[in-house]
Amino acid sequence: MSLSHCKLKDFVSFKTGKLNSNAATLDGPYPFFTCSQETFRTDTFSFDTECVLLGGNNANGIYPLKYFSGKFDAYQRTYIIEPLDRKKLDTRYLFYALRPTLELMKSISTGAATKFLTLTILNDIEIAYHQHIDAQRKIASILSAYDDLIENNMRRINILEEMAQAIYRHWFVDFKFPGHKKVKFKGRIPEGWELKEIGNLAEEMRRSVDPSTIAEDTPYFGLEHLPRKSIALGEWGFAKDVQSSKLAFKKGEILFGKIRPYFHKVGVAPLDGVCSSDTIVIKSKAENYFGIVLACVSSEAFVNHASQTSHGTKMPRANWSVLVKYPVVMPPAPLLARFNKQMQSTVDLIQNLIFKNRNLRRSRDLLLPKLISGEVDVSKLEIESLS
Repeated sequence: MSLSHCKLKDFVSFKTGKLNSNAATLDGPYPFFTCSQETFRTDTFSFDTECVLLGGNNANGIYPLKYFSGKFDAYQRTYIIEPLDRKKLDTRYLFYALRPTLELMKSISTGAATKFLTLTILNDIEIAYHQHIDAQRKIASILSAYDDLIENNMRRINILEEMAQAIYRHWFVDFKFPGHKKVKFKGRIPEGWELKEIGNLAEEMRRSVDPSTIAEDTPYFGLEHLPRKSIALGEWGFAKDVQSSKLAFKKGEILFGKIRPYFHKVGVAPLDGVCSSDTIVIKSKAENYFGIVLACVSSEAFVNHASQTSHGTKMPRANWSVLVKYPVVMPPAPLLARFNKQMQSTVDLIQNLIFKNRNLRRSRDLLLPKLISGEVDVSKLEIESLS
């Protein structure tokens, strides 16, 4: 095994994006990489390549590191890193080799309120370099197998979410619910159904808490941890990393990001924890209301309403006292119970996949430094390597 350490300036090139952060669009066809952990979308692409992307600034020095191959665009402080010679350095290996250096980058970055990574800093960062490209590809293949399993689980989550919203629209918007052909309409809704307000079915929970008074490992959900258009909350931080007053929530309660509600950040808490005070914590008033409340507040129609009724220009905020008036059609109790059971089952499956993914990431992250450092020798392993 031939292993050495090399400085990035000897093996890679650095470019930066040219776009401002406001170039993000909700449903753009191309990925837009910024200094956020979240990947946005945009309408343009300036790059078409295989590379590693590294955010160049972050308030806490937690720099996003991502691998991508294809067409994309990038923010002006995002670095696009490519091997100078792809026959000597595998791009996916470079991505994994950089991961152990993130803590070092955090400690040596410049700036006070916001941390910055300069080219001077990056050029001198050292990575473990396996001189045989086959060894690099084997390491990348082993680690990417974990990422492939994670991605497969994410696709399953997306399918479950799409199915849940499709059933909600079919039953409660189009009124094609089971047995609908035998039911007459009274005005715009079926007989036996009622028109309610979301405030009749759910309430906002405001449990203020000082993070310094709770266990350091208490899960913390900032708005950056809430994905767009997904109820699956699989990433979180910890109370030890935050300071100002937060809100406590319980497992199964709904977290609704109220700043810029058009970002559509709505999810179900997979465990107890605390969250940003810029979150509306929503709890159904009865167990059987959970499914319809979740389907409603995570729907495009409700999020659009929250956006239209939000206050503020630069940082518009949704207001629960306004949202409580949003109309909801309520079916008879047996149909409501049936829908709730189906939604609860879907959420349980999604959260099971969330924790599977966390275990996969933990296993991958334990193995990664051993492979990169050469502690685990891959030279004699017979595996399919990346081409």
